[in-house]
Amino acid sequence: MNFERKELSNSQLLDLYKKILKPRLIEEKMLILIRQGKVSKWFSGIGQEAISVGITSVLDKDEYILPMHRNLGVFTTREIPLHRLFSQWQGKKNGFTKGRDRSFHFGTQEYKIIGMISHLGPQLGIADGIALANKLRKNGKVTAVFTGEGATSEGDFHEALNIAAVWELPVLFVIENNGYGLSTPTNEQYRCENLADKGVGYGMESHIVDGNNLLEVVHLISELKASMVENPRPVLLEFKTFRMRGHEEASGTKYVPQELMDMWAIKDPVENYRNYLKATAVLSEEEDEAIRAEIKKEIDTDWAKVQEEPEIVASLEEELGDVYQPYTFEEFNPSSEVENIRVIDAISNGLRQSMERHENLVIMGQDIAEYGGAFKITDGFVAQFGKERVRNTPICESAVVSAANGLSINGFKAVMEMQFADFVSTGFNPIVNLLAKQHYRWQEKSDVVVRMPCGGGTQAGPFHSQTNEAWFTKTPGLKVVYPAFPHDAKGLLNTAINDPNPVLFFEHKQLYRSVYQDVPKDYYTLPFGKASLIKEGTDVTIISFGAGVHWALETLAKNPEIKADLLDLRTLQPMDWDAIYASVKKTNKVIILQEDTLFGGVASDISAMIMENCFEYLDAPVRRVGSLESAIPFMKSLEDQYLPKVRFETELKELLAY
Repeated sequence: MNFERKELSNSQLLDLYKKILKPRLIEEKMLILIRQGKVSKWFSGIGQEAISVGITSVLDKDEYILPMHRNLGVFTTREIPLHRLFSQWQGKKNGFTKGRDRSFHFGTQEYKIIGMISHLGPQLGIADGIALANKLRKNGKVTAVFTGEGATSEGDFHEALNIAAVWELPVLFVIENNGYGLSTPTNEQYRCENLADKGVGYGMESHIVDGNNLLEVVHLISELKASMVENPRPVLLEFKTFRMRGHEEASGTKYVPQELMDMWAIKDPVENYRNYLKATAVLSEEEDEAIRAEIKKEIDTDWAKVQEEPEIVASLEEELGDVYQPYTFEEFNPSSEVENIRVIDAISNGLRQSMERHENLVIMGQDIAEYGGAFKITDGFVAQFGKERVRNTPICESAVVSAANGLSINGFKAVMEMQFADFVSTGFNPIVNLLAKQHYRWQEKSDVVVRMPCGGGTQAGPFHSQTNEAWFTKTPGLKVVYPAFPHDAKGLLNTAINDPNPVLFFEHKQLYRSVYQDVPKDYYTLPFGKASLIKEGTDVTIISFGAGVHWALETLAKNPEIKADLLDLRTLQPMDWDAIYASVKKTNKVIILQEDTLFGGVASDISAMIMENCFEYLDAPVRRVGSLESAIPFMKSLEDQYLPKVRFETELKELLAY
């Protein structure tokens, strides 16, 4: 292995040695402890340390790094106290996730490290968002994100590279090509000779690097960092390396040919660098022994400290309290000046006023810039706020959701528009596994609103008409908003943007241009978790949201003899259980109307909660009315049959006659 010191001083060379030796010695300790049953699981990076240490040594301490679970050198080079790392691995409270996640599945703003989730791919999109925030600030900062050769087959990899290339984001995409995705060799993962070749397809600079040569890594990253400050752009780096242990210790390495193990053992990054320093008289045997003794002492001391740390005691209040970032509703009351506008105008108005109020708010989506979006909600926004804050995205919902989360991590607010709520399926993973769990896992907010144009009645067929709120209401950590009127749409959208938690904001397309209401011209907010009692009566309680509220109003207008409490839920997570129970206890009969299919829908949970909490007040079984158990069809006659609007009147009358 050929080492070139270039301008590095002896002290710098020795400093790099200490940095690359430390994770190796920690790993050796962990391998002993795992055999003793004192560590539950371990993902070894032995053989790959030069990449983590080299990159982290070059980047500034306030530049974000997004490692994987084999990048111990990132954490140690950023000088995280070892006892905190050990506490994290042992599930102690002094770790970073309060025992809720293990190994390197955590982030820390203090050290500007953002750990991965097991789905791997979303990590790359987060880096895009972090880098976008840096670019908007024009601060010259670079972001580095790690992935393995196996994850380059994931769609998120390609989406993230494409976004970074199109937006010219200063991201170092680091591929640690260690030859195996768990046990699957590279010849069963991809057909190109080098993964760096994929950069060409995205118009991206790329390099192939000896991932076991610490100085080669340091020199290249130093050159790229200096260049990217002057010319912000993404760079794809394929580091050729090898892991000398299994995917994790339980896997072993029996699937690896012995001759391959022997070849890479000769290329050991720590031993080769150590031999180079000794051969050039930078490091003596005595100095080496002293360095090793000092590191081992630190390891043993900090490990002993963690053994004295008590086991975590489960606290129900703390567990539930950490699902969401604490947020105190900020009430903004408007003046008395109103205008009669549609739902679509109210949403556009709220979004515009929020953009004016929050200079760090960025909105993203397909065709939302000059075109103004599929429904023209952001028409004129580019002229007022510029293309940096009103961003057209490629068709890659998953990476855009992750990028929105990256913006949040780096101090921005993000609103992402799904062109249709149906398309959220391609961004489902980062919403439910990244945004929803982030605060619970490591106490970091996810200040993201995902706008969801949804619903039937427009003959748009199976892929443009779904109302899929139930996909998200069952996921702790998400808030779900579903207004039915212009006044609510504007006030609740403003609150959603203020709230630091992830919000799914459903907007029914059929209501966009059909429902008018007097709406305050000024900025104002409405609280989450407060249903609206639209009509009052003693015969029955009708509970609905979205278009269902208007179907209920039409039914009551046709049947004026029915005196009903009509509750518009407005938000589905959080739910206003107090309002629901109070109405049921008053009327003693309840019917729940939703547009979604019945099985597994919101109505089912409301019904169950009423049965559990108000059973003795009921004079009849709770009724649920929803769409047919099929996909939503295209032709009007079929769609009318599918939707519950007509069936609702019949079901309501049957309930009243019970």
